[in-house]
Amino acid sequence: MKRSYNKLWKLMLNKKMNKTRLRLSAGISSNAMAKLGRDESVPVETLEKICEVLSCTIDDIMEFYPDERIS
Repeated sequence: MKRSYNKLWKLMLNKKMNKTRLRLSAGISSNAMAKLGRDESVPVETLEKICEVLSCTIDDIMEFYPDERIS
């Protein structure tokens, strides 16, 4: 399974919040923000902090989709 944080970026735009402000408000590292930007795995605790700042659920900031497989 792959993950996408495109929902997070859209939500941030709607709330007029940039990455630096989110990072500082949520108390997460710049490394975690970089991983989110590359659609890499981050700890659930990091996602919880983001959700708390944005007043949303994990479902509102990320989604999973199947890996493309060649038969």
